[in-house]
Amino acid sequence: MTTILTIIHVLVSLFLIGIVLLQQGKGADMGATFGGGSSQTVFGADGPVSLLSKVTTAAAIIFMITSLTLAYKTAHNSGGSVMAEITVPNEVKDDIEPQAQLIETLVETKAETEPVAQTEQTAQEPVTTPTAETQDVTK
Repeated sequence: MTTILTIIHVLVSLFLIGIVLLQQGKGADMGATFGGGSSQTVFGADGPVSLLSKVTTAAAIIFMITSLTLAYKTAHNSGGSVMAEITVPNEVKDDIEPQAQLIETLVETKAETEPVAQTEQTAQEPVTTPTAETQDVTK
């Protein structure tokens, strides 16, 4: 479904580019707007909405619908990771296992040679929360 929508989206976008490039610019009729020869027409200086303009509008609507649909499907179609489909070849596994064991032994020997600094705990008085009797309340 997504592939079909993507193909339609690309085709409509190319079609839309072509239609926009075929249309006549608005600056070409500036003389008619300010009292040129064709300003006395029934539909004004621009004339009726041309077929090309209607096709452009339809293509733009289709383009926006396919854009929104593809965005929605992409956002709600996260079925998992692409990494879940990857399998590691046995040659790579054979190369990785000795290195992983070497790293583990290095970490263990470093932990044995450099013990973590321990904090000295001295006998301290238990921490108590202040009560109304021990608080100095002066206002």
